[in-house]
Amino acid sequence: MNQPIAADPSARLPRQIPYIIGNEACERFSFYGMRNILVQFLVSSVILAYVPEAERQSVAKDVFHSFVIGVYFFPLLGGWLSDRYFGKYNTVLWFSLIYCAGHACLALFEGHRTGFYTGLFLIALGSGGIKPLVVSFCGDQFTTANKHLAKIVFDAFYWTINFGSFFASLLMPLFLRNFGPAVAFGIPGILMFIATLIFWLGRKQYVRVPPTRGEDPHSFFNVARTALTSRVAGQGRPGLLVAASGAALAVFMLACWATGPAFWPEGFHFVITACLALGALIAFGGIGVSMQLERARGAHPDAAVDGVRAVLRILIVFALTTPFWSLFDQKASTWVIQGKAMAVPHDSWWWPSWLVKEAGQMQALNPLLIMLLIPFNNLLLYPALRRMGYDPTPLRRMGWGIAFAGIAWVLAGLIQLEIDGGAQASLALQTWPYLLLTFGEVLVSATALEFAYSQATASMKGVIMAFWYLTSTFGSLWVLLTNVAVRNEAVTARIAATGYSENAFLMFFFAVFAFVAALAFAAYARTYPMQDNYRAA
Repeated sequence: MNQPIAADPSARLPRQIPYIIGNEACERFSFYGMRNILVQFLVSSVILAYVPEAERQSVAKDVFHSFVIGVYFFPLLGGWLSDRYFGKYNTVLWFSLIYCAGHACLALFEGHRTGFYTGLFLIALGSGGIKPLVVSFCGDQFTTANKHLAKIVFDAFYWTINFGSFFASLLMPLFLRNFGPAVAFGIPGILMFIATLIFWLGRKQYVRVPPTRGEDPHSFFNVARTALTSRVAGQGRPGLLVAASGAALAVFMLACWATGPAFWPEGFHFVITACLALGALIAFGGIGVSMQLERARGAHPDAAVDGVRAVLRILIVFALTTPFWSLFDQKASTWVIQGKAMAVPHDSWWWPSWLVKEAGQMQALNPLLIMLLIPFNNLLLYPALRRMGYDPTPLRRMGWGIAFAGIAWVLAGLIQLEIDGGAQASLALQTWPYLLLTFGEVLVSATALEFAYSQATASMKGVIMAFWYLTSTFGSLWVLLTNVAVRNEAVTARIAATGYSENAFLMFFFAVFAFVAALAFAAYARTYPMQDNYRAA
């Protein structure tokens, strides 16, 4: 039996890491720079001129969350291409060029609907394609000898993401206001070109783990296929039946979208339908494989079968975090719209009126607080909790993070009640929901970067990271489904009967959604067996 290689206390960070970190800082500026002004731009732009003014905010939210769904769906494609054909480096570089083209479309076609939506599609494709790979590519630069430094880098990686996001969130609303959309969307495009250049400059120093090219006979998908198709004398194949039912359900939903039968909800457009179909494939397929997984033993090594079991457990963890993302991503849509109805406290001596002039700039609080909270948690909070006898394990941190997001939305709902009551609510009040939501994000997302990489087997690191990012797709799916529901007259009548406005009701609804998810996450986390799948030296 091979003994694990001990960590080398004298090990240094790989010298290629700064190229990856620099690339990520510029790329995140470009992404958040356009993302955080998207709703503001759409509400007042000619892009939505065909929509009645009273409905523009709702349609802008739909466009935004459909874009987010694309951003977090395409990691599946990037992860698959990387693992099977091109490797992480080539896939990141090529998708980055697509990403740059998308930014160019936004800057050139800010008044042309087809051109602008083409730009959003290309950015979703490019950003999503590289999203699962940069983090895992960073992890590939480490071995078991220096893996103790990986956590520092993953935290620095996440800190750098928010360094870029902070300046983008703070400055781009001002550029949109003062110089127009061509400049506001053009600057992120320039930063994305710089990000691509930085990544290319480090090409000779990277450790490049070769793609599997589908040649691993004991890969996740090969083991899963064996489990589903194997026959056992005297037994049926119930797992295969469950998996096939998921596939049939997916095809049925897509057929309903295409043909539009009377019973199919009118608001279930292609994006919603495709996400529901994908969810059916993953859920039923995972259950089916789990039911028959032991049949793969003998045809595949025990380690491979156990690895598939571990991946299925990881997917359950991921699924339970999707409600968090339904709350988190609405800070760039629902919270921005709420902020537009609040008063900017320019008369207060402590308010930086020379800089913060727009409600959309409040989003800069999120990355600023992250840059403060990550070192606070690592240097003060977590050590203090350990001294008190409470170990803040990754899964515990993630569960608490979901709960804190729920508390943030309770506060946002209370602010909305004040607005609905006719009070002149100060924009500064949004600081508290942002603080709690950001604390939750640090506990969930920063932790998940480390968790996802460490739990995945070598042949599945790119794909499992893609599944992690897919949680944001389903988070935005919950938002779109809710938006469809509140357009139903029966639902709006029930909301009105509560005495709350639609906005306030939905804020409290999402808060409860998060609390229920946090309880379910905590219950499952108690039985989850942690893995250690770093590359050997």
